[in-house]
Formats: sequence, C-alpha cells, structure tokens
Amino acid sequence: MPQHPSAAPFDTDVLIIGAGPSGLALARALADASIRSIVLDAQDAATLADPAPDGRDIALTHRAAVVMRRLGLWERLPAAEVAPLRAAEVYNGRDPQPLHFDPQGSGEDELGWLVSNHVIRRASWEAVQGREAITLRPATRVLGLAVDAEGATLRCRAADGSEATLRAPLLVAADSRFSEARRQAGIGAQMRDFGRSVIVCRMAHSEPNRAVAQECFHIGHTLAVLPMNGGESSMVVTISSDQALAMQQWDDARFTAWVQQQLGERLGTLTLRGKRHLYPLVAVYAQRFVAPRFALIGDAAVGMHPVTAHGYNFGLYGVDVLSGLLAGAQRAGRDLGSLAVLQPYETIHKRETWPIFHGTNAIVGLFTDDRGAARLVRQAVVRVAEHLPPLKRAITQRLTRSDATPWPPLPPLPPLPAVLTSLWRG
Repeated sequence: MPQHPSAAPFDTDVLIIGAGPSGLALARALADASIRSIVLDAQDAATLADPAPDGRDIALTHRAAVVMRRLGLWERLPAAEVAPLRAAEVYNGRDPQPLHFDPQGSGEDELGWLVSNHVIRRASWEAVQGREAITLRPATRVLGLAVDAEGATLRCRAADGSEATLRAPLLVAADSRFSEARRQAGIGAQMRDFGRSVIVCRMAHSEPNRAVAQECFHIGHTLAVLPMNGGESSMVVTISSDQALAMQQWDDARFTAWVQQQLGERLGTLTLRGKRHLYPLVAVYAQRFVAPRFALIGDAAVGMHPVTAHGYNFGLYGVDVLSGLLAGAQRAGRDLGSLAVLQPYETIHKRETWPIFHGTNAIVGLFTDDRGAARLVRQAVVRVAEHLPPLKRAITQRLTRSDATPWPPLPPLPPLPAVLTSLWRG
C-alpha cells in the first residue's frame, strides 16, 4: 500500500468506502460502540435512501437475522417483504426425486428468510440516519488512498467538484467484489469467472410455492426458484453468458414459456412480474482481508457464487467479528488500525468462509459439468445424500445456527464406488 509522508490529525476513527449493506452495517455497529466513522459512496443520497428493485432476493440465515436485530435492521424490514424459507429441494435434471432439506430437528420453523436486496439496502440506510457517530458522504468519489505509521489517508471528490483529504487510524473497504480500494491497497484476489450469467426476475404462479426453494440443475443451465410472499417467486436462471445475452432479448411471452417448460406443473401457470435483470457470474476471494490500517468486508473480502446464498450473510458475519474486535480495542485504548487488532478478524473470517467458498465452487463445477461422467456422479450424489440423515442434519444445523460457534463438521459422503453402485442399483 502506498505510504503517506505526513501524520495529520484524524477526522474520524474509521473511514468506510461503500454505503452498501455491509458498509452501513459496520458503521451502525461501530456507532453502537461509540466509534466514529465516515462513510463514502459514489451514489447520491436519493439513490441510497430509496434504491430501485434490482431483481436480487437475498436468503438470510438465522445468525444473520440475529446480527440484523442487534443492529436495528430487522425491525425496519416490512413484514410483507420477509418471506419464510421452510424447505429446499435440489433437482438433478428431470429426475423427479429431489434432495430435500427442512428444519426438522433443529428447533426452528424455517431454514431462513428471503428479502429483496433493495429492501435490505433501504433498511440499512435508514438505520444509520441521525447517528451522531456516523457521517455520511454520498455522491463522493475516492481518488486515492495511502497509509503511514500513524494512520490512513483518503483523497476524495464531491459532486460539486470540491476535493478533500480525510484521515483516520483505520480504512475499511466495502466497495463490491471488484473493489478498487482493495486494488489500490495492493491486495490481490482469487477470481473465478464462471463464463456464465444469471437472469433474475419475479413470477406469479397459480399454485402455492409452500415456502419451498427449488434448485434445478439441467443440462446447460440451472434454474433456482426462491419462494416469496404474495403468490410470487424469484426465478434465477444461470446459463452461459452468450446464451444469457440472447435469452435477455427474448420477449416476455417466450421467456415465461421457457421457464414454465423447465418447471413443468410444480407451480402451475406462471406470469412474469416486472423486468428481467442480467448479471455476470464472478466469484472473488481476497488474498488477505487485512493489512496495517486497512480491512476488507462484504463482497470486497468474499464475493460468493449465489447458489448457496451466503454472500450477504458472510458480510454480516464479518461485520459482527470486526466490529467486536474494534470495540474491544477501543475500550482498551489500543490502536484501531494496528495489525495486532485486525489480524484476528482475518483468521476468524477466513475460517468461516474459506471452506464454503471453495466447496461451493466445487459443487457448482460438478453440477454444471455436462459431460456424461459428471452427470452420472451428480445424480448419484443427489440420490445417496437424500438417504444420509447425518449429512442433511449437519447442513440444516449450518443454516439454522444463530451464534458464532464453530460450524458442526459435515460427515463425509460415501466413497465414490459406493455412490456409483447405489446409482446403478437405482
């Protein structure tokens, strides 16, 4: 990271780049610990206060809900916008027998909840309003950043063209998986471009969704169904990027008919609600989450493939850990930007995210590989896993746990020959 020659007075305790849900959640958590922050974002205040629907719906775990309640976010979500997720089914191609997950035995009624991304963003913005410890600087672009032995310095430009220099003991980047601040800090990232894109949209249906999510792996594409309230579901089509671009040009009737054909009769007659949105699919894992006077949170640290719906959850988990460490350091009179304070965050958050990030990529690789051998193996995995109660129970426990205790270990799948034998016997 570039070194700054001066040691000017501090403007705040923490500078946060990015007023998305993770950056705002961190600002709120720090304010609750009497730690001051300045949050900068290139978007203007009107856009941040009332973001437009973007087609993305977020699955929230029980632990994420606990963090949101603690930060005053959960109660800002309209009840009608919080859809319970009571079960999930994984289909392999046209096989009518899915791999089924539900919260039975966990003590919970839901695996989690589904909330639209723009609703979470709006609640996050509302939660930081009027907090004396939080200064918001919308419509502000970051021009550069640097550190020295005493603090971090950030140069920025407001919408009116005026420039300013801000300084704090710690700088936190929450500016997306393609973080420019991460690059300027000299931190690389492992990026996996899947060569695929997702098309997301809402559809109404004549049959109830029963609050059951569906993940359907077909040859050449994947279709996920996220059950929302009001007789609607969010449809997520994952397909090669060239095909996605062509599909996005289809008229609404053709696209609806295609989704209808993929789902068969499971949701009855479908009707498109609103517009379709297209997003490229790239997963990102930063090589480091911290450096002296610098930290990464949210997608800037870990940008997940959406199939396991862990992206925003990981952001909240990281906020929970980092804010707790900074609050403890503040009480003890320690330097918030010292590596000794920040390093435990990296250790804990990597332990939480690394296995799921790479495991998710492996699962995606298997279930989107259309070669004959891979299709044989994934059909075996679905069939055998459905009859492994310890495996299903461990996965359910991962979704429904509400604290930061270590993940329960996943029992291993049977050896591959046993899997294939089971498949062969039908």
